[in-house]
Amino acid sequence: MQELLRDIIQRNKSRIFLIVLDGLGGLPINGITELEKARIPNLNALARSSACGLHIPVAHGITPGSGPGHLSIFGYDPIRWQIGRGILEALGLGMEIRATDIALRANYATIDNDIIKDRRAQRIATDISRKLTERLQAEIKEIDGVRIIFSPGMEHRFAVVMRFPYPLKKGASDVTDTDPQQEGNPPLEPKALSPEAEEVKRIASEIVKRASESLKDEPRANFILLRGFSMHPDIPNFYDIYGLKALAIANYPMYRGIAKLLSMDAPDIQGDVSDEIEFLKGHYMDYDFVYLHIKKTDSYGEDGNFDGKVNVLEEFDEILPEIIDLRPDVLIITGDHSTPSLLKGHSWHPVPFILNSPYVFGGLSTAFTERECVRGELGIIPATSLMPLALANALRLKKFGA
Repeated sequence: MQELLRDIIQRNKSRIFLIVLDGLGGLPINGITELEKARIPNLNALARSSACGLHIPVAHGITPGSGPGHLSIFGYDPIRWQIGRGILEALGLGMEIRATDIALRANYATIDNDIIKDRRAQRIATDISRKLTERLQAEIKEIDGVRIIFSPGMEHRFAVVMRFPYPLKKGASDVTDTDPQQEGNPPLEPKALSPEAEEVKRIASEIVKRASESLKDEPRANFILLRGFSMHPDIPNFYDIYGLKALAIANYPMYRGIAKLLSMDAPDIQGDVSDEIEFLKGHYMDYDFVYLHIKKTDSYGEDGNFDGKVNVLEEFDEILPEIIDLRPDVLIITGDHSTPSLLKGHSWHPVPFILNSPYVFGGLSTAFTERECVRGELGIIPATSLMPLALANALRLKKFGA
């Protein structure tokens, strides 16, 4: 599809906003989902005047990570472009990534008698995480000639880069995660999935060993889990494909990393949603496309906190008029995947979306909920169709064929 779009793009002065409420979709608890429970009059009114539907991030029945979910809504085939989470986290933290590097995303975790009690170390405060990461950097600078670079992230997250003194072969990052994805299990040993990955696996094992020794006396963050071993991919540029000068507004590093990977402008934004909105107001006029990311819907879903997720939706609804007042030509509001509080994690369920422009029917969905969005004019579509629809509604696509 991207090859087709590249040939029929036309430039104009229209502006597209894509708002991503991370982990938006839910499942019923006591008969209602988080969206159905939330008091969201502004979202509901927007849904009534918009084209609504549900999107499938990867394929029916496939539970996506945040990386594939975002690539899909940006119009990139997530099966073709399988990008490790490590590269996204590292780029989002402003780390330099070279051809000789392997990047990883890491979590602080709580372990007791070799069993993981909390994969996120109770979401330790960012300032505590920063100090622990600085300690690891001071104690683990190099392993057998490979430079080890740590960078603190938010809460329990941080990134690690292995910088080798020689070029790496394709397949060097084919190493399995050490995170079992569930509490009550022991951490996993990294495994090389190809001969080219054996050295990376060995270095990873040594990082875990040394870090666990350094952290063993910490009350919560006494272990680390490694995820998303990855090298820098050769992925097409967002501007080259769509002709859109793009801005990413996200206060979590991984999502800035996705944007930077696609060559969007992605400044380091601090603060909460209101700070993101203020930044949007001050900068949107300089761009054709703005992506704004809101994280806490996903965080509360992963914690199984139904009411917390409801509260985030209600808080966003209160601030939505400030976005609408900026008068984007196309406004899309959706999520990168579903994170039902019922499941305490990502799920395979379709994700609701609103697409608002002057060129939609509207009037088919009465509210912004999963069950109402499926009644909308766009039905259930692949997430990769959102960008072509956005471009079409921005009048940025020429007719195809004679």
